[in-house]
Amino acid sequence: MGLGGCIILIGAGAVLAFATDWEMDTVNVDLVGWIMMIVGLIGVFAYASIARRRRLVVPPTAVVPDDERR
Repeated sequence: MGLGGCIILIGAGAVLAFATDWEMDTVNVDLVGWIMMIVGLIGVFAYASIARRRRLVVPPTAVVPDDERR
């Protein structure tokens, strides 16, 4: 799941948790919204940590020829 999917989960969860007043006998819609927001936040943090590792730049090691060492 990419960053866009995580943001959609957070937005949909916020709508379910804060903007709806649906009442269901079997499912607590507010709890489902909170769970979706938490999963989205975990996904954002996981994506950010993976992206940070990808951006790590390691300078290449230059090979010095034998002639230049003297």
